[in-house]
Amino acid sequence: MRFRLTDDQRALRDAMRHLLERHFDGAALRSAAQGPARLDRELWRALGDAGFFALRLPQAQGGVGLGLPEAVLVFEEAGRVLVPGPLAATHLAAGVVPGAATGETVVTAVDGGLLEWPAQADVVWGDAAGAVPVRSLDPLTPLHRVPGAAAAEPDPVAVLLTAAEQLGTAARVGELAVQHARAREQFGRPVGSFQAVAHLCAGMLVRSETARVAVYAAAVTADPADIAAARLLADDAAVRGARDCLQVHGGMGFTWESEVHLHLKRAWVRTHRAGGVTESEEILAAALAAGAA
Repeated sequence: MRFRLTDDQRALRDAMRHLLERHFDGAALRSAAQGPARLDRELWRALGDAGFFALRLPQAQGGVGLGLPEAVLVFEEAGRVLVPGPLAATHLAAGVVPGAATGETVVTAVDGGLLEWPAQADVVWGDAAGAVPVRSLDPLTPLHRVPGAAAAEPDPVAVLLTAAEQLGTAARVGELAVQHARAREQFGRPVGSFQAVAHLCAGMLVRSETARVAVYAAAVTADPADIAAARLLADDAAVRGARDCLQVHGGMGFTWESEVHLHLKRAWVRTHRAGGVTESEEILAAALAAGAA
């Protein structure tokens, strides 16, 4: 199955990519990762001005008036460059929390006992009483754990937007692996000419494109089972893709001069968001069982 973007959707995606290139390029990412975690309010407001958070808010309420397919496209672009911050929570709060739609207010939410960016957020959804800081794998995602937090059923939109971010990472690490395989030489030949490396890159492409079809389809149908399947495929494409990208890069993929390890760390953290893998597996299994009955 192949999805064809409309001209407006393509323009939206390209505009978001250009905005992020100006405000949060690879150099900015690596610099931010080496210092204390800090939420870039200027970037947040730029996203608000571009309609990132108000994308699905009706025009009558000051929003852009678009839908899930368009939201998936912009979240995919955010995932490509590892934009830090509680993007999905603020997006979901648009129209509910004053200032969220414009990026003036940063909203985070208790999610399965974890809480991202609590110190930098202006509003916290859920009961965060007793939250204690924990060491995060991702240097750009400060985390707190909320003891005894009741597990709530995840919002399907939050699940899908997380899948879209994972899709962005899967696509980006595939690009990084191919770029390195073409440029790096061993024994007088680009390492990409060796079968083992070529197979790694091919596998990354297959997983990311399979996840892309699933994520885009789920954005159209908004069916919980489709969303669960998309999330599982996107998580797998992001995590395995980042690991394979590290394999292609060798030891230099772990250095601070490279962004590859940051993609793997963020992908791991995202797998715990919005219900995580287990919740999606349960939803998909229930749908399959009901269909077989």
